[in-house]
Amino acid sequence: VQLQASGGGLVQAGGSLRLSCAANGRTISRYGMGWFRQAPGKEREFVAAISWSGGSTNYADSVKGRFTISRDNAKNTMYLQMNSLKPEDTAVYYCAAKPYGSGSDLGRMYDYWGQGTQVTVSS
Repeated sequence: VQLQASGGGLVQAGGSLRLSCAANGRTISRYGMGWFRQAPGKEREFVAAISWSGGSTNYADSVKGRFTISRDNAKNTMYLQMNSLKPEDTAVYYCAAKPYGSGSDLGRMYDYWGQGTQVTVSS
């Protein structure tokens, strides 16, 4: 599975962005998927995850109520709607996929990773 993340950019605090993660090479309809991010000088951290059906989601506490993860299996694409962005959300955002079922907040559970898309939130 090849994953392509897009949709990043520069936005002012309080603004919104929608990230997309498009999969090529294999259908992701049975894959759990997730978003992670890494800020300069920091470790990669979990953002959100979604089960293969979209029926189960989980979020990092820092983004709950502001970010929404979703997927469209017909389009082989996952999304991350980010609202009320804060400067501390600035990072490279990565999408990831794991075979069989649910998403996970553990990066080591994922087999496939996209290349990342930069999100910069100015104050």
